[in-house]
Amino acid sequence: MSAEYEPARTPEDITRLFVERSNAGDADGVAALYEEDAVMAYPPGQTTVGRAAIRELWASVLAHAPTFSQEDPLPTLVCGDIALTSTAPKDDAGARAQVVRRQPDGSWLRIIDQPEFKPVEPPA
Repeated sequence: MSAEYEPARTPEDITRLFVERSNAGDADGVAALYEEDAVMAYPPGQTTVGRAAIRELWASVLAHAPTFSQEDPLPTLVCGDIALTSTAPKDDAGARAQVVRRQPDGSWLRIIDQPEFKPVEPPA
């Protein structure tokens, strides 16, 4: 991804940047918040693997011009260069949690993203 994007200087910055970039319809900017081989548990009941696939997923979602709002962060847990971030959702997602990793330049990127914890009904 391009160096034109503001880096996440703290694990919590990623959520703010995600909301800003999503609301701007910037799928490239959203994808820039993930490591190349990141895993995202979305759409519900599926996984999306890799920055390119995550970018395509968000391009599809953002094409519908959804509006995201900042959610209150829950305490971040940090262990060396790995951190667990989470927010209390304003919608019915149940919970949101992400695992992020500090990069060599000191910025942070998502490596695992679980945007919803609602039970998924198995296909009929």
